[in-house]
Amino acid sequence: MKKAVYPGTFDPPHLGHLDIVKRASRLFDRLVVAVAKNPRKNLLFTMEERVDMFSKMVEGAEGVEVKGFDGLLVDFMKSEGIEVIVRGVRLFTDFEYELQIALNNFKLAKVETVFMMPSQDYIHISSTIVRDIASYCGCLKGLVHPYVEGKLKEKFRCP
Repeated sequence: MKKAVYPGTFDPPHLGHLDIVKRASRLFDRLVVAVAKNPRKNLLFTMEERVDMFSKMVEGAEGVEVKGFDGLLVDFMKSEGIEVIVRGVRLFTDFEYELQIALNNFKLAKVETVFMMPSQDYIHISSTIVRDIASYCGCLKGLVHPYVEGKLKEKFRCP
């Protein structure tokens, strides 16, 4: 069984993330979306809220599950019996950063990293941009799942 993990903070999860999940789930028998607690980041949503949102987005997707984790990704992977990481990269600057992490993960635990680009329809989306638009109660159509949109509107008290 080919297993992989798609890790991130996903604050909030958006359609670019979902695009990577859909495409990666065709390559692996089991894909775990690993939502990082990451207390060093100033996050809008709790880990539990982000797990809930991503779980709703992938409802019905065969072989895909969403789990939260705290600590080193390689330790989470070991506990799940996973040896491959899937990472989405949008720009060359993303790749430089992700390559550093991939090299360190390989050094720490001999895990491989597969880089995937989101499709052209979603390459412009980032969680930061989604949060910015949502903070002004702007239109999120085509950026996030309707469930996530509702959670963002609640968080920012939008009509």
